[in-house]
Formats: sequence, C-alpha cells, structure tokens
Amino acid sequence: MTDPIPLPDLSTEKDYDGDEFSPIYTTTVTVDGGVASHGRASGRARSSDGALDLDLGMPVELGGDGQGTNPEQLFAAGFAACYHGALSLLARQEAFDPAAISVSATVAFGRNPEDGGYLLHVDLVVRWPGVVRETAISLMEQADALCPYARMALRGTPTTITLAP
Repeated sequence: MTDPIPLPDLSTEKDYDGDEFSPIYTTTVTVDGGVASHGRASGRARSSDGALDLDLGMPVELGGDGQGTNPEQLFAAGFAACYHGALSLLARQEAFDPAAISVSATVAFGRNPEDGGYLLHVDLVVRWPGVVRETAISLMEQADALCPYARMALRGTPTTITLAP
C-alpha cells in the first residue's frame, strides 16, 4: 500500500503582510528549437529539476504533424490544475469533499482582431457532482480570485525579458 500524498501547506488564512511579491516556489523550463530551429514546431522543453522533459510540436491545425505536446496543451494543463487546487482548498475550508471535482481547460489559439497578432482564449468547465449549484458557483468565484492563473488571465502577469550575458 502506498502512503497518501500530502497536501500542500497553503491556506487562504495565512496572511501575507508586505509590499513586494514574495515567491514561494520558482521553476525554470528551457526550450530549444530542435530540428526546425523553432521551439514551438520542433523544440524540446526541459525543467531545471528534470521532472519535465518533452518534445514540442505544432498541432495539425497550425500546419504541424500533431506529434509532441504544444504550448496550449501545457497552458491548459497548468491552468486546470491550478484552478482545481484553488477550488479544492476552498472546498476543504468549507468542509466539502473535493474528490469529485474535475476541471477541464480549453485553450484556443487565434488571431487578435485589433492588431492581427495572436491571442489565447480560455474556457474552464468545472464538474462537481453532489454539490448544490449555488454553493459550487460561490466557491468557484472565490477560486477565480485566488487562482494565480485566473488572476494572470484577468490582470496580466509582470514579465521581464532579458538577453543572457
């Protein structure tokens, strides 16, 4: 029998009092360009700890062969997992069992009609059988305010881009 997986030691009740961003966890993923010298089309993504190591590829809809994971899939997985975690945390705080919660994230890659550039559109669908709809919606709204991916999608994320020495 395996040991239960411990839950993260995060809580909405742990107040943070400060004027600056305070990182709790940091990770680095490096992407190279692969045979096409284009990270999105043929790259490889590797995390600094080695836990993530996968080939990237373009979906058929964007002219690729559909082999490999694409950035939209990675973003959808991250968004769904993060939102699920926030909702699960809030559910536990309200004495609900979050075991039945599932979150599906659909990420669409498309053109921005304002400037012709590219945009992402995200749809999250939460399934939570056995919980009163109004209760689920209330906790989902709270999770939307708590989840860093949802906050990023709504407010943007501070980003720096530098050229390495």
